[in-house]
Amino acid sequence: MKHILLLLLLTSLNSSSQEILCNVQVNSSQVQTSDRKIFQTLQTSIYEFLNNTQWTNTHIQNEERIECTFLISITERVSNDEFKATLQVQSTRPIYGTSYKSTMFNYNDKNFRFKYLEYQSLEFSETTHLSNLTSVLAFYVNVILGLDFSSFSDQGGYEYFVKAQNIVNNCQNAAEIGWKAFESDKNRYWIAHDFLESRYGSMHDILYRYHRLGMDKLAEEPEDARFEITESLEEIRKIYRENPSAFIIKLFFDSKAEEISKIYSEAYPNEQARIIKTLIEVDPSNSSLYQSITNNSEGR
Repeated sequence: MKHILLLLLLTSLNSSSQEILCNVQVNSSQVQTSDRKIFQTLQTSIYEFLNNTQWTNTHIQNEERIECTFLISITERVSNDEFKATLQVQSTRPIYGTSYKSTMFNYNDKNFRFKYLEYQSLEFSETTHLSNLTSVLAFYVNVILGLDFSSFSDQGGYEYFVKAQNIVNNCQNAAEIGWKAFESDKNRYWIAHDFLESRYGSMHDILYRYHRLGMDKLAEEPEDARFEITESLEEIRKIYRENPSAFIIKLFFDSKAEEISKIYSEAYPNEQARIIKTLIEVDPSNSSLYQSITNNSEGR
């Protein structure tokens, strides 16, 4: 009997293994109301939904859970159960042999409108659109999973980008915006689209090479690691020259610009000159940051 109970306990522990460790914050300071309780219960409900749902079939140890943050800023309470908000999503990945965590995703969704009744259970289906709240949350979880898994194995995150696109497809008849191609050239539709677009297929190889062959070896083999990172960025330049408006490039550099600047502050002058030229071409909005790489150099 004891053995049966132990087996049931172990099975329960394995089946409830979650993949993400998510910090959730709901900021309602812009809303004029004396009743703040609903925002507290909303935050708790979202936290439990994100952290207690099993999103993959992969068993992940607690210490391996993907760390992420969902910051929801309520901008308007439209009605008793409807809200307008922005959603800032960020996820990180630990770098081997260091305490450093590399930002994988950093995106501000400015079109987050949803309905929520206090204490309602949050439900999500992979096959149908139940609510904009859970569809948006699940969409970004799958993007986070896709990026993380892609950084550890070549093409490893592909299935999660497919799941993200399936959510987009399920939401084509949703009343809320953010899901359709014609609404914007930078929204949830295009995030999922770009990660599955054949023209940008090399981006999956780039994510693996940049992180697994570059960042994870930077502490022990800095010159070899920087070479891999440089080659990754040169591959992004190839995508850029054929598709300069590709949203996927902006998503990458919104997460990596600061990190890249610090990496090359330790490089040799000839490396710096080469990479600065590449970076300014593919990510001109951060050109001043890249030009400062030589100023941050320690005179190597």
